[in-house]
Amino acid sequence: MIASIWFSIRPALALALLFGFVGVVASISNARAQNKGNSAMLKPWPGPHGGVPPWNQVRPDEFVEAFEAAIVAAQEEIETIANNSAPPTFENTIVAFESAGETLDRLQALFGVHSSNLNLGAIPDVERVVMPKLTEYEDGVTQNAKLFARIAAVYASDTKQGLTTAQQRLVEDRYKQFVRQGAQLTVEEKARLSQINKRLASLFTSFSQNVLEEEKGHVTWVDDAEDLAGLPDSVVAAMANAAKDRGGEGRWAVTNTRSSMDPFLTYADDRKLREQVWRNYYSRGDNGDKHDNNTIISEILKLRAVRAELLGYETHAHWRLEPQMAKEPQATMDLMMKVWPKAVARVGEEVADMQKIATGEGQGVTIEPWDYRYYAEKVRKEKYDLDFNEVKPYLQLEKLREAMMWASTELYGLQYRQVHDLPVFHPDVRVWEVADESGEHVGLWYLDPYAREGKRSGAWMTAYRVQANMGEKITPIVSNNSNFVKGAEGEVVLISWDDALTLFHEFGHALHGLLSSVRYRSQAGTAVARDYVEFPSQINEHWLSTPEVLNQFAVHYKTGESIPSELLEKIERAATFNQGFATVEYLASALIDMKLHLAGNVDIDPDAFERETLKELGMPREIVMRHRTPHFAHIFSGDSYSAGYYSYLWADALTADAAEVFEAAGSFYDDEIAQRLRETVMAVGDTIDPRDGFRAFRGRDVDTSALLRKRGFPVD
Repeated sequence: MIASIWFSIRPALALALLFGFVGVVASISNARAQNKGNSAMLKPWPGPHGGVPPWNQVRPDEFVEAFEAAIVAAQEEIETIANNSAPPTFENTIVAFESAGETLDRLQALFGVHSSNLNLGAIPDVERVVMPKLTEYEDGVTQNAKLFARIAAVYASDTKQGLTTAQQRLVEDRYKQFVRQGAQLTVEEKARLSQINKRLASLFTSFSQNVLEEEKGHVTWVDDAEDLAGLPDSVVAAMANAAKDRGGEGRWAVTNTRSSMDPFLTYADDRKLREQVWRNYYSRGDNGDKHDNNTIISEILKLRAVRAELLGYETHAHWRLEPQMAKEPQATMDLMMKVWPKAVARVGEEVADMQKIATGEGQGVTIEPWDYRYYAEKVRKEKYDLDFNEVKPYLQLEKLREAMMWASTELYGLQYRQVHDLPVFHPDVRVWEVADESGEHVGLWYLDPYAREGKRSGAWMTAYRVQANMGEKITPIVSNNSNFVKGAEGEVVLISWDDALTLFHEFGHALHGLLSSVRYRSQAGTAVARDYVEFPSQINEHWLSTPEVLNQFAVHYKTGESIPSELLEKIERAATFNQGFATVEYLASALIDMKLHLAGNVDIDPDAFERETLKELGMPREIVMRHRTPHFAHIFSGDSYSAGYYSYLWADALTADAAEVFEAAGSFYDDEIAQRLRETVMAVGDTIDPRDGFRAFRGRDVDTSALLRKRGFPVD
């Protein structure tokens, strides 16, 4: 999850209608809200390094009134800018806007962590109260006629040519953002747009809460140890710990999250249990009960289409793609359909290899989706003599955390020192101070690695505070959040190779935030085009498999011995193994996302649309899309990744091409190339067009054939 800037319409912060809470919120007048504005959550953050999040002072029962007060304060700041009697200039309008709403920004950072990492108790109800208020506030900003007139005047002014490249980009982006969000609509149209945004806010929250409930509510229990056959000891121990946490000591539990589901489907011999775990996971939000998301999705799609028409766009996809690198939907479809048939063909080969083994076992098994991971491992062992059960004992979570830090020190000169005297929001969270090679403070990095009730599934990066330097140097505070299954006290946590890649991926987002060196906060770190933001994170995955990392940090959790060279050679030989599955699983979701949002203003039955579209695409029956529509949080918990899930493939085209620069140099630790990556990609944020940044690093535009080579597909 990338950082959100306060003035954008954020997916996590535009979530709900008031429903039955209207009376509660309406009873709080602005005056009362101001009187109640003495909550510690509204004050500048105390502590070192320009302040740190005061997690120890968060009071969930104060959130509603605190938001009321923060919104009032932010509105007053906006009105001051809009009603300035002086002629509009870059400084008194654009820069002033950059500085507005800091109290609200800090409060949203605190609440965002609670809604994502600690969504328990009163938080879901608070979310339903607060989010529509934020949506209304944000619409009020972009629909403020006086404010927009000042921004438009700066945009049209001849003086703009005297600004720096970054300043010109800031002016242009701000003007276009306001236009895209309805600043030029009539009064009646603005009112209609606000109604749509409020309703979408409600639907986003309901969707997210349903998925969370589905993840909490469906657990596969195992009572007989014989049913654990095939599972590695580390997985069994994690299942036992998960059961204990749920009051089932002496039993084993597979929770309804990817981190729990994936290893079970990969190693469990019991086919019936594999099917049960698979159905629990992939039917989230699609069970025809009170947590079913299909009706919600239909309304979201309809409202998005209506909004796009109101704003003058052909479809929601056209509206979303305009500010991205791709610019228009056809460019994304061209890239996806360049890869799709090659990936489907590879799946056919993979299934044939798996079916041969399954048939040879004489159990009458025809490969089904709950068999794919299981038999893929058998094929991997047969073809490459590689059993990832042999690799996992060398993949200690803590050692890999050290490896990420070490690699960033080698590349960028960053230094890390764990600090113990700063407040955290959960005992599992740890904090490191990050410094540069000279010892100067760079920022803070928080790590929240373990799954727990009330924490959304998956892995993400969050910025609590973004870097800026508008007269005062502001250092970033970022976090990485994962859902690894915590072991018993003192027990080493082992993770899979795929989880290790994800760990490095999310740390790449964190580095993007930490290495930011810009002036204005809305251009800092990860505040770049959606289909570019995954480039810095995906390129960081490459350092996991470097010999320098594996030889030092992939050490056996019992013996401390480094991973054997012959095992490393096997991993390298099998680098493109199962790419058919990985690519089709992902691309199916990306294609459904784009096609749903290209459908326009029509009524859509999500299940039927998913089923029929996948059939038209020739989706292999043995695979299901990575995120089925009823639980596709990327695109239905907010607008951020809607018509944007293609971004991972788009960015991976950049990543594959960029990685070949290091490969040609013979080392992923080449000082000159690392410095160029830092200067042209990691540090510049959104101060330049991402195409220009990539060209500055690569020396030319992207060559998408590198993507095919990376995945082991034929290059036409």
